Amino acid sequence: MTMTSPVALTERQCTLIARALAEPRRYQILKEIAGQGGSVACACMQQKHEVTPATLSHHMKELENAGLIEIVREGKFATLVLKRETLDAYLRELASL
Repeated sequence: MTMTSPVALTERQCTLIARALAEPRRYQILKEIAGQGGSVACACMQQKHEVTPATLSHHMKELENAGLIEIVREGKFATLVLKRETLDAYLRELASL
């Protein structure tokens, strides 16, 4: 069994994550992905949030740019996958303040 070393975040990455999570809807989206076992179909997220597809896409892109989720595309379908290692690294950074 191999152990992977924890992810280390740069100052810039921490700032991107903080900015992404400062928006309440993005925080809620991240919570919902985590609550679904770390992966949820994009179409399900669209049904839950009463925003335009373009707005939801913007929020997902911000979470992806911050490294908190990965958007896995298969044809015309997309799945949002929580990047738990990045979230854990961010929490470690906050705990060390």
